[in-house]
Amino acid sequence: MKGKNKLTYNEAIKRLEEITKKIENGEMDIDTLTEQLKEAKGLVTFCKDMLTKTETDISKILSE
Repeated sequence: MKGKNKLTYNEAIKRLEEITKKIENGEMDIDTLTEQLKEAKGLVTFCKDMLTKTETDISKILSE
């Protein structure tokens, strides 16, 4: 994931797709599997948070 630069939702989804594809295709070596799964978990959390925030913002806008 990006450090100082802000990660976008689309970038997070793309990275999740890359990790998933590697796992599904057996391209992930055992040495990096745990690290990649931790990254994927963080990306899922990030995406869920972004969706929740967007839903809240849209609700506020529509209720005005």
